[in-house]
Amino acid sequence: MRLLASILLLGGLVFAQSQPSSQSQSKAQSTPENEQMAIRPMNPDAGQQRIVKEVRHELIMLPYYSIFDDLEYSVNGGTVTLMGSVVNPVTKSDAERSVKKIEGVEQVNNQIKVLPPSPMDDQIRRRTARAIFNSDGLFRYSMGAVPPIHIIVDNGHVTLKGFVDSEGDKQRANIAANQVPGVFSVTNDLQVASKSIAQK
Repeated sequence: MRLLASILLLGGLVFAQSQPSSQSQSKAQSTPENEQMAIRPMNPDAGQQRIVKEVRHELIMLPYYSIFDDLEYSVNGGTVTLMGSVVNPVTKSDAERSVKKIEGVEQVNNQIKVLPPSPMDDQIRRRTARAIFNSDGLFRYSMGAVPPIHIIVDNGHVTLKGFVDSEGDKQRANIAANQVPGVFSVTNDLQVASKSIAQK
């Protein structure tokens, strides 16, 4: 069974989105669960559930993980695939090293992209963060060690990741990012927390 998960932060709460593979879905249709995955009696996938939780914990504890990084992962048996984009190459290597030490992890496929160094992108990151968090009603998202809105900048193209409380906040963040000088495009992948929880 394969589990997919994303590191998505909302204040001090972490959401891990998981879903069974297409093969396991057909077997679990008789006992559907809205929370993370279908769990049958005796829970034969408890080992993978534990790995998912421990991978999530290790990643959010990385010392250089910030609002300008995005980390995602999948678990397939004893193999963990790391994905996303980070500014610091150390974050990529630290992520792999931390996950490898988890009991039950046999292999780590590290597909994390290290964003190219760029003074222009660095400026856009700072400007976009100021623009978003200074917007009406969005300052609260700047609180916490790792705020729930993540700003990924790659050659002037901005992608917003994470969670907000409402569609209005999502749109306000999008407008703020689009007004930043030097930004070529904005992809708004922010999710509304209430909707995401309801869909689980």
